[in-house]
Amino acid sequence: MTASGHTLSVELCTDERTFAALAGEWGRLHDACPSATPFQSHAWLHSWWLSYGTPDGLRLFLVRRGGELVAAAPLMRVRHPLPKLVPIGGAISDFCDVLLDEKEAEHGSRALADALTEAARTALIDFREVRPGSAVEQVYGRWRGPRRRLRDSTCLELPAVPMTELVKRLPPTRAQRVRNKVNKLGRLGVEWRVVGHDETETALRRLLELHRLQWQGKKMTPEHTRPQFLEHLVRSVVPMARSGQAAVTEFLLEGAVVAVNLHLLSGRLLGDYMYGFHPGLRERKVDVATMLLRASTEHVAPAEEGRVLSLMRGDEPHKYRWCPDTVYNQRFLLAGRRTAPLLAATLCAAAARYGAKSVRRMVPDSKDHW
Repeated sequence: MTASGHTLSVELCTDERTFAALAGEWGRLHDACPSATPFQSHAWLHSWWLSYGTPDGLRLFLVRRGGELVAAAPLMRVRHPLPKLVPIGGAISDFCDVLLDEKEAEHGSRALADALTEAARTALIDFREVRPGSAVEQVYGRWRGPRRRLRDSTCLELPAVPMTELVKRLPPTRAQRVRNKVNKLGRLGVEWRVVGHDETETALRRLLELHRLQWQGKKMTPEHTRPQFLEHLVRSVVPMARSGQAAVTEFLLEGAVVAVNLHLLSGRLLGDYMYGFHPGLRERKVDVATMLLRASTEHVAPAEEGRVLSLMRGDEPHKYRWCPDTVYNQRFLLAGRRTAPLLAATLCAAAARYGAKSVRRMVPDSKDHW
């Protein structure tokens, strides 16, 4: 295959040291892929692998043109409950995708599809939590074997505009309540600041401490209490903050840090990934959601064209107070002739898990085929 006079070559990387050494060229490719989110950055993916990767499981499909990296699919091999290739990043990553240099999208997506077709002889390829408009959609469009597109998690999004503009989207009564809550933050003397790069690690550790306090006595995500999650967060976010792909905001009341929020940033998406706050804010009748969102909108504005403020995965009731737009992540299943039974088994498992609602989600595209 050729593009712009150069031959496209595909490499399967299974070596962790080689993965580590890809940081520079991976960063260039990430910048050249419009749909890339912070979860496809090298810092996030490589750190995740160090914390959660499995022996002999790494499968990086790398496409180069004249030695330059123009496409990449960061995957890993799993064997249970079925042999699959799944994205690196796991459940703690809100969005998964491949990377395609926008200038080489046609050739790069075809090269990835061909490489993954070979891999699909022995494993089902299962891309979960993919945002609409993703790069992997182009790979899916070139797939010639069995395939299915399912609906995955619900995500809620707002335009990346100042708080005053967001309030105008609300019904008048609700808008006035929000203004009152914002005014109360001022009366109480709540302040916030984006921490410096040299303070990021300390702020992240404080975030997790406050997160545990926030959820004390309630059911919280178990992974957030584990050492490898803290290790991953520090190892990935510190370099991401230096490169502009992350920012950590601290909230202060009477000189004490009472909340910390972690933002992840890319060209088209700004998301509040995780936060923690002291329960004492509830006693002071502080509306934490309003406090966090106001700080986020100040941080992201002015927004680039097409950029959104993502409330990330999940349709918790409190998110709907802001009248967000609802979008659905997608799940792409790619198989070969020999692995078509694995695709069928996965569809059956999804139907059993989600019931009749899932069956409606699994209506195939007009171009889907077996």
